[in-house]
Amino acid sequence: MNLYKRDFFIWSFIVINQITILVMAGNRTFTMIKPDAVKAGHIGGILDKICSAGFRIVAMKLTYLSAEKAGEFYAVHKERPFYGELVEFMSSGPIVAAILEKDNAIEDFRTLIGATNPAEAAPGTIRALYAKSIGENAVHGADSDENAGIEGNFHFAGTEMF
Repeated sequence: MNLYKRDFFIWSFIVINQITILVMAGNRTFTMIKPDAVKAGHIGGILDKICSAGFRIVAMKLTYLSAEKAGEFYAVHKERPFYGELVEFMSSGPIVAAILEKDNAIEDFRTLIGATNPAEAAPGTIRALYAKSIGENAVHGADSDENAGIEGNFHFAGTEMF
């Protein structure tokens, strides 16, 4: 007898400044294909690498970040010297935002995208193939389960995740 088995995802809720944030624990991550890669026509190639590496797309959209929204998204870097340039770059054209699912999603995706500096990225990684520079590095990848939840919720409502 074949039984249908579904792996269920465990959600945690964190309340920060009276805002409830859905935190994805362990098997989900957040990514953005940045304006440089979108403009260069690399959406298909990047998504192919992601899917070929075993990730399932839970949510995805082509969208545009205004300077205000880019500033909110990267608020953690507000005091850093590159913040203004980063906000300007991220609001310079459309992006593809996505939530991805796979066991060990954060670590596996960070390995798949490669080092921030494409000159130091391992051959075959997304940044080695598609990034132009440290600043125009093709993709963003969440660096922790907590940040994946925060970043995913920034771009998607619960009804947009499948």
